[in-house]
Amino acid sequence: MNTKTIFFLLMILSATGFISPPIALCAGIIFGLAFVHPFTADSRSLARFLLQASVVALGFGMNLHEVLKAGRSGFIYTAIGITFALLAGTLLGKMLSVRGTTSYLISTGTAICGGSAIAAIGPILQANDEEMAVSLGTVFILNSIALLIFPGIGSALQLTQSQFGLWAALAIHDTSSVVGAASRYGNEALVIATTVKLARALWIVPLALATAAVKHSKSKIQLPWFILLFCLAAVVNTYGPQEPRLSQMFFQLGRLGLTVTLFLIGTGISRATLKEVGWRPLAQGILLWILVGVTSLYFIRLGWIAL
Repeated sequence: MNTKTIFFLLMILSATGFISPPIALCAGIIFGLAFVHPFTADSRSLARFLLQASVVALGFGMNLHEVLKAGRSGFIYTAIGITFALLAGTLLGKMLSVRGTTSYLISTGTAICGGSAIAAIGPILQANDEEMAVSLGTVFILNSIALLIFPGIGSALQLTQSQFGLWAALAIHDTSSVVGAASRYGNEALVIATTVKLARALWIVPLALATAAVKHSKSKIQLPWFILLFCLAAVVNTYGPQEPRLSQMFFQLGRLGLTVTLFLIGTGISRATLKEVGWRPLAQGILLWILVGVTSLYFIRLGWIAL
């Protein structure tokens, strides 16, 4: 059996719903470490499209009133969290002597939404291929770990659905891993995590504009249009013709799409990626991620961050 056949069989298996998001991610990582990826660029593009389409599909299973409630509170929490992460990331980068552009990209990816933020900010900073690869590799590795360990930690600490949804949205990098972890915890956690995470992702635009102004860059800024489509889907689900079976079908398709997305993301973690990252950027990413995760969890447990 050749590499392409194995890749397609695993991707199809991920789309069936027979395996959970963490298992799909692990299958992708094992594939990435064991084989040379036959479709590296196509896989990355498909993962980006599937993530956005799946998030929009999830909107058909959500009530607009819940989305707006979580979004309003989440916008404030994310603003504070992003400022904290950027300042802490900059300080850690200097302490560990991480190259300036790489340090800023890792901080941005941790603060906002992982690979999407890095992809948006990288061209503005005129980051080279190595800087992009190191930053994305660091974030993808930590995303994979978060998806696997967060639900277990939440259960051990007896976090409520609301508490876990908030924590996942504030402490996990990529939208795909946030939704993957929250979907394992429960439907209420999934609704809150997705909405707050999208509120966090909106900060790509002001941060990109601010970075471009400081760097005097004229690079095109990518707007996260899929967030608007997610909100429109929630509007249709709330005020449109009530078809529970149709809404449930779209919602389920969104969850299956995210499982495939996680498999594709996992296949992007290769031995070359691990070697390329190096210990300094990885140490910065890990320390910043732990700092953000522990701090947000502490304030959620205290009740200072709540919906």
